[in-house]
Amino acid sequence: MGPFSTTRLPKTVKSTAIIRFQDCDPFNHLNNGRYLDYFMNHREDMLKEHYQLDIYRIASESGISWVSTSNQIAYLRPAFLMENVHIESQLLSYNESELLVEMRMFNENTAELKAVIWCGFTHFDLLKQRRAHHSDDLMKFFNEIHLPVDATTFEKRILDIKRRNT
Repeated sequence: MGPFSTTRLPKTVKSTAIIRFQDCDPFNHLNNGRYLDYFMNHREDMLKEHYQLDIYRIASESGISWVSTSNQIAYLRPAFLMENVHIESQLLSYNESELLVEMRMFNENTAELKAVIWCGFTHFDLLKQRRAHHSDDLMKFFNEIHLPVDATTFEKRILDIKRRNT
């Protein structure tokens, strides 16, 4: 299966990670600023593993990639030093030059949601230093993996999640 193949692509991708010592605060909790690193590493790895989409190869070959333009995160429960966490992500929405991705971090058995983030990305021409449009192939790929949620705002999404988990 080559890049952008539409052969039964997963809409939600999942991975695990171990919370490392250097990423924790004095209370042995994952430092708030480091959640973003765990989420971004997950998404980059899963794009390559599940969709054969290597964003760094694309950037080096075409000069076009995605830049992070916004992040909204809710810290619901702490992630602890040496804890195995489960991370999953999905594409919530897209248009000709933007993506919105949701990522969730759980404990190892996914019984406890630890954090939720919405990340906005803009397709960007690194050589021309301006926004770029997604190709037709990318738009078809996004359509295949697109998995929206009912909530239209991050705040509403978090309220919905909290209501379901109480």
